Amino acid sequence: MTAKPVYLDYNATTPVDPRVLEAMMPAMTHAFGNPSSETHGLGRQAKEMVEAARGQVASLIRASAREIVFTSGATESCNLAIKGAAKMYRERGNHIVVSAVEHKAVLEPCKRLEQEGFAVTTLWPDRFGSISVQQVSDAITTQTILVCVMMANNVVGTINPVEEIGPLCRKRGVLFFCDATQAVGKLAVSVEQIHADLLALSSHKIYGPKGSGALYVRGKSPRVKLAAQIDGGGQEHFRRSGTLNVPGIVGLGMACKLCEEELGGRLSLPSELRDRLEKGLIATIPDAQVHGCPTRRLPNTLSVSFPGIDAASLLACAPDVAASAGSACESGTTGANYVLRAMGVGESLTAGMVRFSLGRFTTEQEIDYAIEQVRRCIVEFRSKTS
Repeated sequence: MTAKPVYLDYNATTPVDPRVLEAMMPAMTHAFGNPSSETHGLGRQAKEMVEAARGQVASLIRASAREIVFTSGATESCNLAIKGAAKMYRERGNHIVVSAVEHKAVLEPCKRLEQEGFAVTTLWPDRFGSISVQQVSDAITTQTILVCVMMANNVVGTINPVEEIGPLCRKRGVLFFCDATQAVGKLAVSVEQIHADLLALSSHKIYGPKGSGALYVRGKSPRVKLAAQIDGGGQEHFRRSGTLNVPGIVGLGMACKLCEEELGGRLSLPSELRDRLEKGLIATIPDAQVHGCPTRRLPNTLSVSFPGIDAASLLACAPDVAASAGSACESGTTGANYVLRAMGVGESLTAGMVRFSLGRFTTEQEIDYAIEQVRRCIVEFRSKTS
């Protein structure tokens, strides 16, 4: 037996690590000052906590602390990166390149810019959900100012060759924005290795609190400038005004510190439990089809379709297994459909796709329980239609 429910939706959100919560408590109790109030001790103490967290975030992605801008989460980071860069560099050109399988937090800002007169080229992935370096190269023109390609896909887990795409963009004089929200904490991320000019991440994907995130903005070679999207008191060097969410920032910093320690120099986290789940499902449901690249995939993510089965009905049949029939950031809609369609997956398989995403607290017992529950439900469904 296992404790219920079995949570296998870590790509949607993660529980706050107890060590993160412990680190946040002072900022919510006795060290509650506003970091902009530097005329007294409580304000200075809060600022010191913010700057310590800035260093922790920077360390995880191999950046400089001064290159980290705190935001409310990855959606804001993506909006600031895309809209901020587009408007700042409008005189250089009006062309943006974006992959079709980006998160909506990237696709929607690009659509908004297109409505405002920018030209947007959409790159379609291969059947594994990957964007090639050649596609990016062919899409760049003399008017291109920004390329947006995510490090790892949130639905199928495919890892893009950003370590080649970034240097290509640098060579062509184009800014490279990488949404690394799903990769940070699971893969070793180095902004220098991938030549990122802008990179987004979120706290609640790495065992930190919701409502906190960060944007990396390259400080030199080249120094990237952004047009602010929120005006006010000039916090974060006028890039993102607003009173800083000190507890959330402290939580993000500690979450990054723990992720760096957990990776311990490895290229990625172990994938044994993900593989156990995949093998178990395929063994019990032989016609199940796995999506995503078999070799370059997040170690925690399994996107699998069960032909003839409606994913939402399957999850309703197994209420003790918390997984996803799509992206969790789509206001209740089946947000995975556009990713799978872009990969050329047919509607019958799209309807039956479930995304399982594992995390820090997942156990073998939970994996085995999930396999049994999925098997039970599918047997029941198919017995009714046979």
